[in-house]
Amino acid sequence: MEADSNLPACKINLRNVIKLNEVHMAGQNTLTFTDGGFDQEVLQSAVPVLVDFWAEWCGPCRQMTPTIDAVASEYEGKAKIGKLNVDENGQVAMRYNIRGIPTLLLFKGGQVVEQRVGAVGKSEVTKMLDAHVA
Repeated sequence: MEADSNLPACKINLRNVIKLNEVHMAGQNTLTFTDGGFDQEVLQSAVPVLVDFWAEWCGPCRQMTPTIDAVASEYEGKAKIGKLNVDENGQVAMRYNIRGIPTLLLFKGGQVVEQRVGAVGKSEVTKMLDAHVA
């Protein structure tokens, strides 16, 4: 792949992805977690909870949005799936030593049982969940 000849096309595609995700930052089944409600919503949950640590300025985070939304719909009632904006909720991000985003943490029984750093595909996300969902 020649970077110089493909660079303009990549820029156009990235802009299109960002525009799409600006309109659709969270699906109807995708929860929004905050510092204030994290312990109750995540750590005390009776079902596994997948938390997507993200920020608005992060391109790979935006690319993960459709995947997270699709998984949230598929696992409705079996697991909680949500996003935590690290710029707005720094306490939780610091507690879990989040150094790169996107980071996915899967909690079960109040403990981290799976972790992925970087953008991953839907099959990787469902693989994480399937190992811990009853």
